Amino acid sequence: MGVLRSPFLKRALDVIGASFALLVFGPVMLYIALRIWREMGSPVLFRQVRPGLHGRPFVMYKFRTMTEERDAQGKLLPDEKRLTRLGRFLREHSLDELPEFFNVLKGDMSLVGPRPLLMEYLDRYTPEQARRHEVKPGITGWAQVNGRNALTWEEKFRLDVWYVDNWNLLLDLKILFLTLVKVLRREGISAEGHATMPEFKGTKGA
Repeated sequence: MGVLRSPFLKRALDVIGASFALLVFGPVMLYIALRIWREMGSPVLFRQVRPGLHGRPFVMYKFRTMTEERDAQGKLLPDEKRLTRLGRFLREHSLDELPEFFNVLKGDMSLVGPRPLLMEYLDRYTPEQARRHEVKPGITGWAQVNGRNALTWEEKFRLDVWYVDNWNLLLDLKILFLTLVKVLRREGISAEGHATMPEFKGTKGA
């Protein structure tokens, strides 16, 4: 298993895979950017600081899917009210995540790994859940092909930690293949009763 768990080979897979994806999806990304600019204006990209390897912050890129509509007090409206029809389409087909291939080329992310969540979650993890940051975050991961947003936070974190302990190149290739199947079937896009995923507020009793 030594070669299959080589960080060098995993990085090579990331660079080759991300470069190929950007070459193939380049025209699609340009079209999406123009549609967002016409329908929602600037900015086209959604930029947010997320925790990477060992919790170190980096700026993650995604296509913008929501407006900046606010209530009378200046507070952002709920996600389901700000999510546009175009944004919903992009999310249903995971097209909003295409700019993350640039994060992979930069070395902030991997093709496969636990999804990068919010910085404020770092203090809410149990010590075991925090182990998900022992590898680079990924565009897709073991939790994404085993339920994605249909899972509870605790279920997702258990799968993330399992991946940390068991990752290898063959598993990564399996996850990439299963991700393609999930995207085509549009499974697990949202948590039940939510447009996206509800906020993680910590594990009860932890």
